[in-house]
Amino acid sequence: MIYVTCAIINFDDKILAVQRSETMKLPFKWEFAGGKIEVGESEIDCIKREIFEELNIQIEVKERLTPVVHQYPNFKIKLIPYTALYVSGDLKLREHCDFVLANKNELINLDWAEADLPILKEFVEL
Repeated sequence: MIYVTCAIINFDDKILAVQRSETMKLPFKWEFAGGKIEVGESEIDCIKREIFEELNIQIEVKERLTPVVHQYPNFKIKLIPYTALYVSGDLKLREHCDFVLANKNELINLDWAEADLPILKEFVEL
């Protein structure tokens, strides 16, 4: 099982979604940014570190949503979502190929990674 945090980041009234690059697992699928928890690292520390490494921005972590366990063909993931607020920094994609800032209703039209779908559903219904 791979333990991963992700952040649903609010930029004012829009939400950030990122598109996986062609070299990543699940190429071109959309997701909430985040990454693997390192040994001895808290969920909060992980999500802050990953967001800075991947996107060059600082966030304020707010609320933990319901984690999702999903079995992909070659790996199993426990995805732990948090809502967050953009604080500072210039957004730069270091791993992903694209991003959007969209409202909740626009987000549902993207081609999401399967593990992110229950998180998106919970978030949209908040």
